[in-house]
Amino acid sequence: MQNKEQMDFNTLLENILITAGIFIVATVLAIAFFHYSLNSTSVAIIYVLAVMLVARYTTGYVPGIVATFFGVICVNYVFTYPFMTLNFSIDGYPVTFVVMAVISGLTSALTTQFKKQNEILNEREKLLMEAEKETMRANLLRAVSHDLRTPLTSIIGMADTYLADNGRLTEGEKSYMVKSISEDANWLLNMVENLLSVTRIRVGETRVNTSPEPLEEVVSEAVQRLRKRLPQAKIKVQVPEELLMVPMDAVLIEQVIINLLENGVYYSGTDSIDLYVKKAEDAVEFHIVDQGKGIDPERLPTIFDGGGVDSNKSGDSHRGMGIGLTICKTIIHAHQGTICARNQQQGAEFIFTLPLGEKIGHGE
Repeated sequence: MQNKEQMDFNTLLENILITAGIFIVATVLAIAFFHYSLNSTSVAIIYVLAVMLVARYTTGYVPGIVATFFGVICVNYVFTYPFMTLNFSIDGYPVTFVVMAVISGLTSALTTQFKKQNEILNEREKLLMEAEKETMRANLLRAVSHDLRTPLTSIIGMADTYLADNGRLTEGEKSYMVKSISEDANWLLNMVENLLSVTRIRVGETRVNTSPEPLEEVVSEAVQRLRKRLPQAKIKVQVPEELLMVPMDAVLIEQVIINLLENGVYYSGTDSIDLYVKKAEDAVEFHIVDQGKGIDPERLPTIFDGGGVDSNKSGDSHRGMGIGLTICKTIIHAHQGTICARNQQQGAEFIFTLPLGEKIGHGE
């Protein structure tokens, strides 16, 4: 396999201009130093630095090697007596020039090698990000296939039964069926809201458009929306007294809070949920805690990856939590935050963080 680097005309022209510019500046500095100190050693150091800069800001090994050659020639020809004459026979100078050439060449080679390694690492990071996005899509589709199909099947079954046996059903049975259809329809509406929220994340990226939002207002809005949907829910809220402006997409973060609170109400076995927020060193932490039955430890490692799908053993109308938690993870990761779940002595706790300051890249 041939290792010689192929460069197009633009890259070649860019390398020439960068090398020429750096050497012009280096030569001006060298003349100034030599004029005041008459010391060729300082001049040699300036040209070694120039070689390092050439290797850093150009592409390939060739510019660094060429810069090394011209650096040695310039020191000998311009700044070594007899001036304007190439002379490597002066006592002590051959060693100086050989050492300079070796140092410059090694510096150029190492700098170029570091650049190549950095490019490889960046490429690997891009591949990992792509893999993570594909995993998120797969997890989301898996959760969607479960959480949307189940209530749809229930709605169709109940509706068909109601239409086929309407004359033989008691009023209590009719009321039960209509209530079940309504609950499943509301669940589907919630899932659609979740799916629509993901469309706010920019296509092809794992970033969101963010702006500083008042933390207390976002939390308050999310809790009010949940209480309209689940009036029986008893949510205890605690937020920092200071005004915190957190970079976020407010609609998406409200959806995360609603999903986690709703998840606690549906699956913990209790209507009482604690939501408290605290400021860490460079992030804000959101804690959603219940006093219920906790989470099966076997499901904890994959609960945000579709592994949290509830098998609905109880037979009630509430469906799996998979899609909601998967979307929570997608949204929080898009904000460059973290999310996790863990069991307490009694009940479970969901924690997610949002970074403060410049960690989030603001959308254009």
